[in-house]
Amino acid sequence: MEKQPLPTDDDRMVAAESDVNGYAEESQPGSSEPPTRDGWNSKVEYFLAQVGFSVGLGNVWRFPYLCHQNGGGAFLLLYVLLMLVVGIPLFFLELAAGQAIRQGSIGVWKHISPRLAGIGYSSCVVCFFVALYYNVILAWSLFYLGNSFQYPLPWEQCPEKGNVTVKECEDSSPTSYFWYRKALDVTESIDELGSFNPYMICCLLAAWTIVCLGMFKGIKTSVKVMYFSSIFPYVVLLCFLIRGLLLDGALEGLTHMFYPKLEIWGNVQVWRQAATQVFFALGLGFGSVIAYSSYNPKNNNCHRDAFTVSTINFLTSVLATLVVFSVLGFHAKNSVMECVVSNLKQLSVQSSAVEKNLMPHFNYSDPSSVALEDYRTWFKDYGNKLPGNFTDCDLEKEMQKGVEGTGLAFIAFTEAMSLLPGSPFWSALFFLMLLNLGLSTMFGTMEGILAPLADNFKSIANNKTKFTVLSCIIGFLIGLLFTQRCGNYFVMMFDDYSATLPLIIVVVFETFSVSWLYGADRFLNDIEAMLGWRPSVVYKYLWKYICLLAMLGLLGASMIRMFIKRPTYMSWNQEQASEVTLEYPGWALAVLSLLIVFAMLPVPLALIRAFLQERIKQKSRDAEIALLQSARQRGEEQQLAQRNTTSCHHAQMTLMEILAAFFLLLFLPLSNSQEGINAQQAPAAPPPSPHIQDLLRKDETAPLNAKRTYAHVDKDDAKVIIFIAAAMGTIALMSAVYCIYNKFYTKQPYLHTQLDDDSDLTADPTDPPPMFFHASVGSSVAEVRKAGTISAKDLEKSYL
Repeated sequence: MEKQPLPTDDDRMVAAESDVNGYAEESQPGSSEPPTRDGWNSKVEYFLAQVGFSVGLGNVWRFPYLCHQNGGGAFLLLYVLLMLVVGIPLFFLELAAGQAIRQGSIGVWKHISPRLAGIGYSSCVVCFFVALYYNVILAWSLFYLGNSFQYPLPWEQCPEKGNVTVKECEDSSPTSYFWYRKALDVTESIDELGSFNPYMICCLLAAWTIVCLGMFKGIKTSVKVMYFSSIFPYVVLLCFLIRGLLLDGALEGLTHMFYPKLEIWGNVQVWRQAATQVFFALGLGFGSVIAYSSYNPKNNNCHRDAFTVSTINFLTSVLATLVVFSVLGFHAKNSVMECVVSNLKQLSVQSSAVEKNLMPHFNYSDPSSVALEDYRTWFKDYGNKLPGNFTDCDLEKEMQKGVEGTGLAFIAFTEAMSLLPGSPFWSALFFLMLLNLGLSTMFGTMEGILAPLADNFKSIANNKTKFTVLSCIIGFLIGLLFTQRCGNYFVMMFDDYSATLPLIIVVVFETFSVSWLYGADRFLNDIEAMLGWRPSVVYKYLWKYICLLAMLGLLGASMIRMFIKRPTYMSWNQEQASEVTLEYPGWALAVLSLLIVFAMLPVPLALIRAFLQERIKQKSRDAEIALLQSARQRGEEQQLAQRNTTSCHHAQMTLMEILAAFFLLLFLPLSNSQEGINAQQAPAAPPPSPHIQDLLRKDETAPLNAKRTYAHVDKDDAKVIIFIAAAMGTIALMSAVYCIYNKFYTKQPYLHTQLDDDSDLTADPTDPPPMFFHASVGSSVAEVRKAGTISAKDLEKSYL
């Protein structure tokens, strides 16, 4: 059987057997669409949810770093290219699949093929892993938000112990010290498990409570929170952009960011990083895009949504990059000017030991009035001739000290904000923005877990609120792992390895199943049925070749990089008061591998389960066929004897009825003519029995007109003789046919093999139903047709 198209609004998904590329596919119980499914109240809610999920913390602290490290404007061009060729087509694929099937990730891929149901379960597992560590980042944001309501900020100055500045803070910076020592109280390696951080436990509990309150009623409650959490970050980014552009050094920062370095296009790693960022920026593979799209009406223009959401996502990344580089440019300019002031003060102290011709022409006695360009020109000419330790205060080198992730948000950007007037206000705005960005993404991630499970398990659907609360409790308990003193290292492990490879593999299977198993043309036909117009044929080739090859290349590059270079992490060394790179120990590599394996385990398990179910069903069918054949062989003689007895009885009844009709037809006309009764005055004879009518009528639709027949017989005696002769001939012929047929039947099995093709079978009430279909009682039409029938030749062999 051919794979059925995606369901329409009026169609309910039913259990059916279908064959895709040569193997059977059966819909599983529970894959049908729930009778009452939530929906968006307006298109605005859907956009807020979809944009809120795709625009997350990575847009603020990952994209600017990649842009900074990989050629600035050249990286932007590469990112746009990959977004158009790979990102948007795959994003459109997930939107269309969710909207057409109206199921979560599990139901969508189970509809495509039950053997691929594991793709949806893998998405749920990855979403759970991401939710575990992502909410820890929200806990960190809550901790910093709570510490922002004091002046001065606790990370503006180094603490003192006995009027002595803490050496660890003095050797690093106040922001680094506060992050590693006050907020995390981090250990020096992942091997030192340490104790739990009570402040982070409280913040993690608060973060999970907020997520639970926003999700306990599904999208009906989460979307209300998103009206604030999805819009507020843009307000904060615009405020930071306006303030940042007014800062000294903002222009230098933006120039450094956008200056194109096209030579980076020849670096394979740059392509890998750009593709990975496109992949994660749109949230591909998580199942959240599918879940959100499944709440849309069927006629929603998901093609336009794909371009709109992707464009908003890219513009948000650019906006965040402008904000980050304008503020970091100010921070770099401030650091360089501090370097200039420090060197000029040293020069003032050593002025007596410096030759006069080496002294600068500007007023070095007032370092704050010296321009950076004047100092660098002087240092370039005479710096290597000066005694002492003088340094070149290079703004370009300072800007190249790029940081990403938590280092950007909680150290570099925090330090830059502490230099702004009214720093507590800007700090509170920034961390409130991070909190809302994380909440919107967390809502989408949790929806990627809850929606598919609720769609496929009725018990969860009937108790979705309880299941949501239980999921949050389990997430909090497991998340306590990240509140240890070494918890930051586990966060980095989960962030780098628990989601990257599994999600890439998930998207590879998604693309393959839609474009090759289900068929790209058939999928485009379903989209045409939804939208009323057919998308470009370009999508067919993008899905089948470009996207699939690109994702396979990204998977290969990521795996090669992992195997060639041993995984490492950044740790904090208290003695050096700086970050150092360490390799993961053996047990950590084992945990890392288990995370990847456990995330991908549902894919082969679902495949094996589908094969086993098919084998079990096939064995069941074979057993039923064997039982039917055995029963048929044992009861063949009894059935034939019963049939002969019934046939003889039927023949006797038929002969009696024919004789009765003959004498009735013969006696009444003759008696009426002898008594001189006119045909017009003769009383109407009672209508013959239905069975007699069937024997005498030539056309099944024309009833026998007995009165007219009697009149004609009465008028013409010659016709009476003809009628009698015809009746006797008919009786003789029927007797001969019956005897020959009965004799033949006792030696041959029943020859009818298809009920639909034998009209005589329905006309004869004495014929027993055929027993030659390879299916059990109660089988569906699809099962009967697939099982087929036993040929007459095979049946004859079994009988003989």
